[in-house]
Amino acid sequence: MKRYLSVISLDDALALLDREFSKKPSVIQVPLENANGRITAEAIFAKYSVPEIHVSAMDGIAVVSAETNAASEQHPVTLPRAARVNTGNVVPPEYDAVIMIEDVWEKDGTYTIRKAAAPWQHVRPAGEDLAESEMVIPSCHRIRSHELGGLATYGITEVNTMTVRIGLVPTGSELVAHGTRPKPGQVVESNTVMAKAMLEEAGATCTRYPFVEDVPEKIRDAISMAVKENDIVVVSAGSSAGTKDYTESVIAGLGEVLVHGVAIRPGKPVIIGRIEKKPVIGLPGYPLSALTVLREIVLPCLKYYGLPVPQPAIVPAQITTAIAKEVGSDEFVLCSLGKIGGRWVLSPQSKGAGVQMAGIRANAYIKVPKTSEGFDAGSVVDARLMVPERESEQALLITGSHDPAIDYLCDLIRPVGVSLLSTHVGSMGGILALKKDQCHAAPTHLLADDGSYNTAYVKRYLPETVVNLVCIAERQQGIVSQDGLALSDLPGRSFINRQKGSGTRMLLDHELKKTGVDPSAIPGYEREVTTHIAVALAVRCGEADAGMCVYSAAKALGLPFVPVANERYELAFRQEHADDPRLVTLIEAIRSTAFKEILSRLGGYDTRETGRIRPGDG
Repeated sequence: MKRYLSVISLDDALALLDREFSKKPSVIQVPLENANGRITAEAIFAKYSVPEIHVSAMDGIAVVSAETNAASEQHPVTLPRAARVNTGNVVPPEYDAVIMIEDVWEKDGTYTIRKAAAPWQHVRPAGEDLAESEMVIPSCHRIRSHELGGLATYGITEVNTMTVRIGLVPTGSELVAHGTRPKPGQVVESNTVMAKAMLEEAGATCTRYPFVEDVPEKIRDAISMAVKENDIVVVSAGSSAGTKDYTESVIAGLGEVLVHGVAIRPGKPVIIGRIEKKPVIGLPGYPLSALTVLREIVLPCLKYYGLPVPQPAIVPAQITTAIAKEVGSDEFVLCSLGKIGGRWVLSPQSKGAGVQMAGIRANAYIKVPKTSEGFDAGSVVDARLMVPERESEQALLITGSHDPAIDYLCDLIRPVGVSLLSTHVGSMGGILALKKDQCHAAPTHLLADDGSYNTAYVKRYLPETVVNLVCIAERQQGIVSQDGLALSDLPGRSFINRQKGSGTRMLLDHELKKTGVDPSAIPGYEREVTTHIAVALAVRCGEADAGMCVYSAAKALGLPFVPVANERYELAFRQEHADDPRLVTLIEAIRSTAFKEILSRLGGYDTRETGRIRPGDG
């Protein structure tokens, strides 16, 4: 069995990259219009002076200043000579000043003035902006968009820029290009798409090579070519210990493996090798593992080549959920970050290395140091921003029950600058987050024994807090299957369930009890997923015969649906946050005609109560 060659700390891995390689960047010449964001490889000097000769700074007349000395309000002077000029016109060499046209009286081709002109008044001298051969921009400078206009003015048409040429080699017989719907067993190649964007944003120049099958000889040839053509080579996938993971042996055959295994999570199987004195880095195949390696190892490596890689802004934030880990590895966790009542609140996303939506939903991440066993819920930790701080301040944290309608609300409010970040923890999880003031609002559909929805739980868990409930919709819950199964058909049929504490799970248990069905008679009752779509997808894929979800999820996947109950799906929020502009925007979206039309199109929603606000105490 393959094992990692060695596992070293992240700090040691970065020190090794700094120590073992020459780190000489490449220089490429790019047209000026393509130079935005590039790093200058050398100082840039003006090709000519601006302006090249004396020009007028005003609309007026060019004069000899000495001939104006006697002019005053009491003694107007008609000039023996003058030349009409406009702003930017060359001032003829015999003149040394310009008088604004508003201060001139013109008659029959002569000019009369009532105020003397000082030498070089309203004249822009040659080289006033910049003189020929003066420096415009120094080396190692990231060119900003507004600087392109100045560079163009000073005669620059091409710029020598500093870069690192990076070859991206995707490996795997199962790979298909993005835009292709993968068949079972196939995987869309996304790691090098992500890597190219991340690394080029930092100033690198990346080449994505064609996919390489899991054949050692083909991988060797692809890496050999990439090494010849680039400063760094990044090989995607094949770095773990599977039977078809050949990256380590190929690098060892062409050069040497310096590291196989860095104490980071996710991303431990990363490889650092050397071929022809150049670094060759093997990425793990899982996307979030690859993201961690790119962000924590490859990007810092670019700084050693002279590229100014920006560091993320850090804000102190209260973490909503405990994170536990073993001592010995640095762990990186993607999170949703928002401001509630003037303080930053951080909700961890799923830690699964293959769950790319965690990366899409995240706007921040945290580092749990190798010496730490984790963080307790409520701890204040350093949140590293993945977006500008202003954008994080506009984030609206929604924690609780999942429904496809929430995604559409996100889309409706995004054009006005509010981003909705939803964490699916079930209705009870949302109520508890609201109790701790760790979210702006909690989608909920909790059925009480008396048949009412939500108010009983608000009164029980937030008795001292004024809470309002805004109705998103009345919605249908039922059994989804491929055979039109009803609730009474579930015993003996494989099932996919929602998580404990979710309103759907509580409704299911309520209905099973009413019909006298014992949950232990339903195989798979204990298997849990966190969204309605996940339930429907498991049924469509044949992983389960049936599950319980909202009608819109079954309809979206074209599956039969047998209604069980109608329920009230509401958004709970604390009255103290009712005037928060972000929450106001969300409620306006819920009440909008556009949202009601969306619900009608999705199916299974009754919108007669949509947008109605009622007190949480009933």
